[in-house]
Amino acid sequence: MKKFLFFIILLIYSFNSSAHMAHYNKFNKIEMEILRDGEVIGYNYYFFKKDSGNTTVTNQLKFTVKLFGATIFEVESYGEEKYNKDKLISFSSKTRQNKKDKYVELKLNDKDNKYDIKGSSYSGSASIENVIGNWWSHKILQTNSQISPISGSIKEQIVNFIGKEKIELYGKTYEVEHFKLTSKDMSIPKDKRLNFDIWFDKKNALIMKVTYSRMGNWEYRVKNFE
Repeated sequence: MKKFLFFIILLIYSFNSSAHMAHYNKFNKIEMEILRDGEVIGYNYYFFKKDSGNTTVTNQLKFTVKLFGATIFEVESYGEEKYNKDKLISFSSKTRQNKKDKYVELKLNDKDNKYDIKGSSYSGSASIENVIGNWWSHKILQTNSQISPISGSIKEQIVNFIGKEKIELYGKTYEVEHFKLTSKDMSIPKDKRLNFDIWFDKKNALIMKVTYSRMGNWEYRVKNFE
């Protein structure tokens, strides 16, 4: 039954996919806090710049995990997605992760109708059915695979609809749809698998909260949008 409901939801989203970027025309920014084991450790901000049919989404992410006062894990990243109407035409990112540099350079190849990727983990081509794995876009719930915004690797995924719920964030209540996003290939190492719970607010076309467990319990949650 749940799979059937998810199929219906996915079908509705697909009918409206051409208007995907129009859902975000009202936004100038989305601010997410990053928590680990209930403690705020960083942020993930998205900024939107519109010019006629073109939209640029800038992503700023930073968090630091400390143990007994010493930094054990640290990430700082900057990315930029460019769209013409609903079509992703380029994406680039630079990330500093525990003193290691990672990157992605993606461009739409109109001639071959595919993405050309140069990344720290993958270089090659990718289907245009992929989406960039950032939390601002609900398209991540509609696709069979995503491109890592950190390294460019391609990850196949399965999305299941769990049910409708109400959640409270920063004193406000939201009616949301709860999804489970997991890796299609469960034979890959556990620390590289996708395993996310995602709460989507259809009214605002926003992913409001994401949780997962890896070296602690993590939560990304929307604190403010405007």
